[in-house]
Amino acid sequence: MLTRNCLSLLLWVLFDGGLLTPLQPQPQQTLATEPTENVLHLPGRRSHFQRVKRGWVWNQFFVLEEYMGSEPQYVGKLHSDLDKGEGTVKYTLSGDGAGTVFTIDETTGDIHAIRSLDREEKPFYTLRAQAVDIETRKPLEPESEFIIKVQDINDNEPKFLDGPYVASVPEMSPVGAYVLQVKATDADDPTYGNSARVVYSILQGQPYFSIDPKTGVIRTALPNMDREVKEQYQVLIQAKDMGGQLGGLAGTTIVNITLTDVNDNPPRFPKSIFHLKVPESSPIGSAIGRIRAVDPDFGQNAEIEYNIVPGDGGNLFDIVTDEDTQEGVIKLKKPLDFETKKAYTFKVEASNLHIDHRFHSAGPFKDTATVKISVLDIEEPPVFSKPLYTMEVYEDTPVGTIIGAVTAQDLDVGSSAVRYFIDWKSDGDSYFTIDGTEGTIATNELLDRESTAQYNFSIIASKVSNPLLSSKVNILINVLDVNEFPPEISVPYETAVCENAKPGQIIQIVSAADRDLSPAGQQFSFRLSPEAAVKPNFTVRDFRNNTAGIETQRNGYSRRQQELYFLPVVIEDSSYPVQSSTNTMTIRVCRCDSDGTILSCNVEAIFLPVGLSTGALIAILLCIVILLAIVVLYVALRRQKKKDTLMTSKEDIRDNVIHYDDEGGGEEDTQAFDIGALRNPKVIEENKIRRDIKPDSLCLPRQRPPVEDNTDIRDFINQRLQENDVDPTAPPYDSLATYAYEGNGSVADSLSSIDSLTTEADQDYDYLADWGPRFKVLADMFGEEESYNPDKVT
Repeated sequence: MLTRNCLSLLLWVLFDGGLLTPLQPQPQQTLATEPTENVLHLPGRRSHFQRVKRGWVWNQFFVLEEYMGSEPQYVGKLHSDLDKGEGTVKYTLSGDGAGTVFTIDETTGDIHAIRSLDREEKPFYTLRAQAVDIETRKPLEPESEFIIKVQDINDNEPKFLDGPYVASVPEMSPVGAYVLQVKATDADDPTYGNSARVVYSILQGQPYFSIDPKTGVIRTALPNMDREVKEQYQVLIQAKDMGGQLGGLAGTTIVNITLTDVNDNPPRFPKSIFHLKVPESSPIGSAIGRIRAVDPDFGQNAEIEYNIVPGDGGNLFDIVTDEDTQEGVIKLKKPLDFETKKAYTFKVEASNLHIDHRFHSAGPFKDTATVKISVLDIEEPPVFSKPLYTMEVYEDTPVGTIIGAVTAQDLDVGSSAVRYFIDWKSDGDSYFTIDGTEGTIATNELLDRESTAQYNFSIIASKVSNPLLSSKVNILINVLDVNEFPPEISVPYETAVCENAKPGQIIQIVSAADRDLSPAGQQFSFRLSPEAAVKPNFTVRDFRNNTAGIETQRNGYSRRQQELYFLPVVIEDSSYPVQSSTNTMTIRVCRCDSDGTILSCNVEAIFLPVGLSTGALIAILLCIVILLAIVVLYVALRRQKKKDTLMTSKEDIRDNVIHYDDEGGGEEDTQAFDIGALRNPKVIEENKIRRDIKPDSLCLPRQRPPVEDNTDIRDFINQRLQENDVDPTAPPYDSLATYAYEGNGSVADSLSSIDSLTTEADQDYDYLADWGPRFKVLADMFGEEESYNPDKVT
């Protein structure tokens, strides 16, 4: 408190003595006892200087932060020369924190801070003050702006914003090797005192590391720190403000430092001799044992390469490195045989792949160990004398002929007899047999080279003492050819000769094929048959390379005289016995141009000497076919139009009235409608298709029984009703045909009710209800007496 009061007194002396001036461009302040003169320019008058009394006096511009007193902190005082102390002047305050942070006494002008301030939160406040007449509420002087600064105190400790830190340095580094630089930040004002001046020091981690007190750079303090001894270090760093003096605030952080590995240790075998036992039956390429050299280094510095030192057994074994375990895996390069050699000894060398030349002085980075391998005796299957047997036999060799033999031996101590048999899976057709004791192979069927030229099967040899121990060998038998097939022309040729051909022209090259052997193993000869050699039209020229040419002998050929020529060609092979065949070639005479290019070989071309090509003929025929199709289509459309019905149907819920647009010829027009049933029941119906509907399909006409002379009209109608009920082409509705003209002299007389002897009241229409749904409308019309009027004639 005493220090704070002294500081306030010092500031008051400085301001009151005129040593400090306000920071804002407002009217310049001087001592309160000496009025301040402002130069004002009055508009409308010649400029002149006018002396004006000083308006404001500031007693304080600073306020301490983090003030913890019970009373508001006094900041300063505002005073106007116009204030005579009579209470007529009112002071107002506005701006940053006015009313919330700072208050002013309206009468005295004293400014107080009503709450604690933090410079790190806001370093200064800009406010505006004014003196107002209490009665008139008018400003006595212009508004003035001033700044209140928050005076810093050391209330923030240094902080490591990036901590905790992680760093690494290679092992065996010299003293002073750079590790890491740390940095602490102090929120206090760096321009005021030592509040933000930070000094670094190590609290934990000595004597291994050191730190620069000003820069915060961490370096190694001991030489030859070994990662294999200690890998991790935790260093505690302190940053203290006030230049590290007593009373300063401090912050700490942790730096985790790891020593990275360097290749400073060679691999070492834990023992000098390794003993391994390997069965003699181990397959080639299998791993037979593992050895390991220890390297305390890490990562690629611990990668080891193993090599076999040339010597005894070195050519039988190989060693590779397991990348996961860094072990040396010994593998077998060649098969082992207990009966031949029972033990092997060789040396293995282990060395680092990545060598650091800085540590060569420590010695060679490799180590050597001895490996002794003992071969274990295992009972083995018989061993064939050859890995593959190849035999030959002529086709058609008699059954039972021996063509070869196989041999297998038991090489174990106390050898056992061997039995042979054919693997049925490879020789399912049993073309061959084998002697189980001697191992001789003989044919079991007649062989045909043209069917199968080679046989491949397996023979199994097993011990008599232990049949489960067996071995297998492949047998390859080639069937040799016997010349039994004559050569033939290889492919069918389509040979053509031009009408204007000259003698001696080659018109076709032919080749031959023989089913006995490939053409490369035979020599064929070509010639004409004897019967064709007399005055031939063509001849055969043998080129002595298994091909021949067909050569013309005439000067020109005529298709009118002969279109086809048949040329017999004799082909012989060179095997024993000699086989030959006669092959007939067909040669067609064609029309060609002057260059020998074939134009046409068709027969119709003979009858077109002047010349329409085949394409032109096809075009003409296509046009004729199109015209015929158009004519047929037109006729069909005309017929279809005539067959279309002329009636127009109108649907009704009760009946279907059919109208015909064409006029009938009266009663003489007997083809329009069949009304014979209404004229006279005695007339026999002809089998005609119904004209009141358009049938979907043509059905066979119904065979109606003849109507007797005295058949009642009711029975006749019932009969027709039953026929229509079973007729699939009949429409599912009532059909009413109207006739405008009845005609004269009708056998059935008039159908009208005019001049009828009986009235409708005498008729009983109840029977209409028994005729079914087709006559339901008529039954409803004539069955209700309410709708019937006997006085009205229609």
